[in-house]
Amino acid sequence: MSKPTINIESKRPVDVLFDQYAESHQNPTNKLLHWICVPLIVFSLLGLVWQIPFPHIGFLGSYNGFFNWASFLLAFSLYYYFTLSPVLFFMMIWVIGLMSYIIVKIEQAVGLGSGTSYAIYATIFIAAWVGQFIGHKIEGKKPSFLDDVKFLLIGPIWLLHFVCKKTGVRY
Repeated sequence: MSKPTINIESKRPVDVLFDQYAESHQNPTNKLLHWICVPLIVFSLLGLVWQIPFPHIGFLGSYNGFFNWASFLLAFSLYYYFTLSPVLFFMMIWVIGLMSYIIVKIEQAVGLGSGTSYAIYATIFIAAWVGQFIGHKIEGKKPSFLDDVKFLLIGPIWLLHFVCKKTGVRY
């Protein structure tokens, strides 16, 4: 007589992180504020880092204008996303591409590294964080990143995973 086998699938690391992140994101108002504020935080942080002067590096030649400090922030973040989920990584490339396009348009309008550009991004950054903390006050739970800083990177793809679920895309 053979013993019945039990098929226990272990959760992927990305799903474990999403479950942990979701623990402090149950309240509908907090979730709504996250849908608004998380993309704004990512956009404004990207914009702020983009403004930091980047040195001219000879071997880059005509590509000098295509690299800045945000390039390194993006490379690190996107690599981390790729290790968690290639699908979410690919989706984030599109999100970052759109954000980068808007940042370049702002740069063309007010100038790279101008006081106006810093003011635009800093205002968005501060307002979005205030929104986040209001959401967590309503939730009655502290933000996940206070326990583990990696949750600062999880928030954006946590939102994208809902898009995947809604559209039936396996992430």
